[in-house]
Amino acid sequence: MNTKTLRVQLQEQISQMPDELVEQIANFAMFVMSRRKIKPLYEDWNDQLWQDFALSQFFDDDDDVEYSLEDAEEIYHP
Repeated sequence: MNTKTLRVQLQEQISQMPDELVEQIANFAMFVMSRRKIKPLYEDWNDQLWQDFALSQFFDDDDDVEYSLEDAEEIYHP
């Protein structure tokens, strides 16, 4: 099977999937792209895509970074 045929079949399958599965596939694609240092085409994103992405990142439970008040005070110098 050639790559072009595979892409067409994948697009057809994705178009028939529920939104939650499409989001999971999109997240996986972003993960693979970031591991290979491939930049996504963000200039093609509309406001809704940016908002969805921002909200997904905000509510992501995998955030291992914790900040304290001391961290904020270290950065902000009145």
